[in-house]
Amino acid sequence: MDIKVNETPIRTSRNFRINNIKIDDIEIPENIEKFKNVEIVSQNCIIDSKIDNKKLVYGNGEILEENVNKFSNNVLKLTTTKNKQDIKIIYTFNEENINLINNLEFVINHDTDITIVYKSLIDKECFHNGITKLFANEDVKVNVAIVNLLNNKSLNFDAIENKLYKNSNVKYTIIDLGGKYSISNYYSDILGENAKNNLKTIYLGIEDQVKDINYIAELKGEKTNIDIDVQGTLKDTAKKNFKGTIDFKRGCKKAKGDENEFCMLLSPKAKSLALPMLLCTEADIEGNHSTASGKVDEKSLFYIMSRGFSESEAIRLIVRARFNNIIERIKDEELKEIILQEIDNRLE
Repeated sequence: MDIKVNETPIRTSRNFRINNIKIDDIEIPENIEKFKNVEIVSQNCIIDSKIDNKKLVYGNGEILEENVNKFSNNVLKLTTTKNKQDIKIIYTFNEENINLINNLEFVINHDTDITIVYKSLIDKECFHNGITKLFANEDVKVNVAIVNLLNNKSLNFDAIENKLYKNSNVKYTIIDLGGKYSISNYYSDILGENAKNNLKTIYLGIEDQVKDINYIAELKGEKTNIDIDVQGTLKDTAKKNFKGTIDFKRGCKKAKGDENEFCMLLSPKAKSLALPMLLCTEADIEGNHSTASGKVDEKSLFYIMSRGFSESEAIRLIVRARFNNIIERIKDEELKEIILQEIDNRLE
């Protein structure tokens, strides 16, 4: 099957080749056995498996969305019941658990930390197609970390949809390292007055990996805020598309939106495309965007190598330094070390 996924909310010229991404000859699994190698750690939560499969506003397209709604082999709804929640969900792919189609829903009534990890223990193609919905009710603070540590032969499709109510503060940290194709669609409906959404992402592409990142935020309430910061590195023949859209809707007076994306290119054959967009139907707002790509800073490289490090070691240190502020947002110290080790291993 050939599919086109991850459409931009507003189509641009075909010459940009970024409105969507086409994936050829993909096999989408159906009617698969339950994914058993999942670890769930939660406190003070109601866990359910009944989810209202309301159609996504954007997502990765009808084919993949229907696949989740019909054939999920892992369905979880978690509703918080007390303050200071700590939720961890770890999916580990092995010989008996190769295909994961998961449907997650979080109803957040209290301050909560959520960590979701996808990792491979096998060196063969794995398949992940997932939908994650988050409802942040009034006055809550939520920290979400999503970590993709899949191998470079796998297919990874992730659709995230958020709804933010009055005075909510939602922070996402996304670490995107794995997948031959890693396709991410992120949408935030920022409804309530003074609601805030902060999204920080790192991506690393090596060999022939493809990253397609589509972030969309609609600001609707007064004094709402979105801050998107994406930092990436590409080497070999890896490719990345970044699409960032901030849409100021009528009624979002004094709203503010910022988006920034930077890609470090470690190879002349690596390819980076970016499409930042600001849309507006409200007058009293502030919007900013920037994207850039460039090679490793030669002065920094020379300085580090002059201290006895090899070129590859120096490059790893520079990449780590660029990623470090975002990785530090993850509270799990063991997971942080795993992420740093994965970055080092993939840059060797």
